[in-house]
Amino acid sequence: MRLHGAHPNPSNLLLPLPSESVTAGFPSPADNYVEDNIDLNEELIHRPASTFFLRVKGDSMSNAGILDGDLLIVDRSLDAKPGNIVVAILDGAFTLKKLTYRKNIPYLEAANHNYPIIDLRRYGAVQIWGVAIYSIHTLPRRK
Repeated sequence: MRLHGAHPNPSNLLLPLPSESVTAGFPSPADNYVEDNIDLNEELIHRPASTFFLRVKGDSMSNAGILDGDLLIVDRSLDAKPGNIVVAILDGAFTLKKLTYRKNIPYLEAANHNYPIIDLRRYGAVQIWGVAIYSIHTLPRRK
């Protein structure tokens, strides 16, 4: 797994942003729209010193919308809460799963029924490394 930290002082990357949202249901009549700019660093990276980028490998979180090859943005400054998707280190190996508790016992759950629930008590060294805050993936397209 390759870790890429966010630049501590990210430069501005202003891209055009139409004022209208895109409708994913029925189309809406086009209104006048005024373009503004969006800075993806400002939009996606709230704490540069604790933000890292990871490339997802595998399909254990596919039903959570996190796919093989996605670019994951992880914030290490956030406290992991039940229901968060976290990057954990189990006996030295990284894994991406949802943090859950059952009777006050922490578990990691995949979002794919082909993977078992991980009982954290079975591991000698466990660290919740960070909380995943965004997953960016490429949409299918014709070539």
